[in-house]
Amino acid sequence: MINGKKVVVVLPAYNAAKTLEITYNEIDFSIVDEVILVDDKSKDETVKEAGRLGIKHIISHEVNKGYGGNQKTCYNKALELGADIVIMLHPDYQYTPKLIPSMSHLIANELYHVVLGSRILGKGALAGGMPWYKYIANRLLTLFQNIMMNAKLSEYHTGYRAFSREVLEKVNYNANSDNFVFDNQMLAQIWYAGYEMAEITCPTKYFDDASSINIKNSSIYGIGVLKTSIQYRLQKWGILKNIIYKKNN
Repeated sequence: MINGKKVVVVLPAYNAAKTLEITYNEIDFSIVDEVILVDDKSKDETVKEAGRLGIKHIISHEVNKGYGGNQKTCYNKALELGADIVIMLHPDYQYTPKLIPSMSHLIANELYHVVLGSRILGKGALAGGMPWYKYIANRLLTLFQNIMMNAKLSEYHTGYRAFSREVLEKVNYNANSDNFVFDNQMLAQIWYAGYEMAEITCPTKYFDDASSINIKNSSIYGIGVLKTSIQYRLQKWGILKNIIYKKNN
């Protein structure tokens, strides 16, 4: 808890048995109040490992709902538990949990409602082993989105994010895709709702047990990003009315 605000870490998990322990052990429990793990029908022993580690809140999907569908369950449960600050951390140890205090403090001190861990600020991406083709795609897609959304983020594609309760209650994330483009749609919703986002430099690791989408899914994601950017611009111009931008009551 920070400044009287409850901090909840959510772990959207899929085949994370090998990396869950090292990820979990780096979480700073002097400020983190609860951890939620949502298993998206893993083929390994992720759920068993989560139980062994003593994670209190474990949710197992009976069918694979996809990366976006997993996050919906994560955020809905975090709000149900009364979270004031929600940190989305991948349990594959690609992002270090050691940034949780910094990200949480920015929100707890009411400086920002959203904080992103950026792999692009500094030299974290390539130094951590990000493939060149992913790096180039990241830069091109980010440039396009910054132009379309009139923004200046270093990247839109990080999976390390922190949100205030206010943001999660306001944006209609449950209307988003269940696939990987969920992340991108959510940032578009946040911009549309008028919130600013902070970014902090985040080292990252690419290794055999770290999750990574294949070229096919990367291509589908890229097309989804372009579509999201264009839909956002049309929404801002009043030409298009998309349900994902409908504010929650």
